[in-house]
Amino acid sequence: MLLGLAALGVRAFAIGTPHRRSPDEVLLLTNTNSPVSRAVSDDYAMARHIRNRLAVQCADSALLTANETMTLADYRSKIETPIRMYLRSHAKIQFIVLTKGIPIRIVGAPLGSCYEGSREPEATRGRPSVDSFLAALDYPSLPGTRRIKIAGSGAIGAAYSNRYWNADEPFSHAKFGGYLVTRLDGYTQADAMSLVHRAIDAERRMPALLRTGRILLDVQPAFGLGDKQTQPAPITVDDIPRESDYSEFNADMRHVHDILAGRRISDELDLTDAFIGHRTGLLGYFSWGSNDARYSPDAYESLSFAPGSLCDTAVSTSARTFLTTQGGQSLVADLIAHGLTCAKGYCDEPLLQAIASPTIALGRYTQGFTMAESLYAASHFVAWEDIVIGDPLCSPYLDLKRG
Repeated sequence: MLLGLAALGVRAFAIGTPHRRSPDEVLLLTNTNSPVSRAVSDDYAMARHIRNRLAVQCADSALLTANETMTLADYRSKIETPIRMYLRSHAKIQFIVLTKGIPIRIVGAPLGSCYEGSREPEATRGRPSVDSFLAALDYPSLPGTRRIKIAGSGAIGAAYSNRYWNADEPFSHAKFGGYLVTRLDGYTQADAMSLVHRAIDAERRMPALLRTGRILLDVQPAFGLGDKQTQPAPITVDDIPRESDYSEFNADMRHVHDILAGRRISDELDLTDAFIGHRTGLLGYFSWGSNDARYSPDAYESLSFAPGSLCDTAVSTSARTFLTTQGGQSLVADLIAHGLTCAKGYCDEPLLQAIASPTIALGRYTQGFTMAESLYAASHFVAWEDIVIGDPLCSPYLDLKRG
């Protein structure tokens, strides 16, 4: 005889229904060589009651740009092996959180991108993010895993097709394989810590935030508007010979505008050729960043964000560093410094196909899924260049009353 779930203190969830994820599903990594990593980890553990913690030792990426990159051998020995050993006796883990001070990039890998013309052997030429490579931890052993060759925008490489792409149900390692890996990072220790406290703040007061905030979708019509009915499109081939047409990202932004309108969530869909700035209290942001034909650094820096905000920009190297730098493409770290809560970026050239689908990311997030589930479901690849930034438990839309 089955006991009632309520009597057992267990809440029943229908397949496809987002629900509050447990802190016990999170594994938190600390680089003990990094004072910043230790501080960020301790703060997160206290704020979210995280009990699964693992200490690793590697170069402190909070100190030097050179330390943001690690060799594959160091990744295997210093990060992957300790995690594998921990996971053997902790089967409930679904999310892995990295902290500022842990490197962001691997060199010498069989997956990830490199620049065309590289003379490195295919087996060692890749430069994936630590985060995305770790997200595919057990992919090689899973039946049906697809390895995709990728070329375009001056880059070549390979990645795995994300088994969780476009999933409309809570993530489960047992069902989908891999893990949802995020990091708490930014220019400063305070920026990294703020991601967690903004997430908690948003969960407490999202109804009020929705009354004053909106989501900005900054289309650049010079790239073509595309057909929004075709987006988001799956990747059905195992060999991508070129980058997708820029109009597809515009079409995806136009598509999610319709979804948000149906949920009575305010957004600004800008179809002019201007690069939009001077917006405050933003709850979400998708744009071309510095790839916009009318990009303005001043406008980009003028944006500010409300707690619970989620973002991606179609910028190849938007997460190439989390240290102060000059020049180059626009960085998501600037937006984190301006209040952003959840973000996705790229440590090297990912191609437009890798940018998070606005329709899936915002669609899932405003449906009540966590930021990690939303941004991973919106992403075609793992073991690639992707970096998801923020508290994976963040789900401020979960308890909203739907009319």
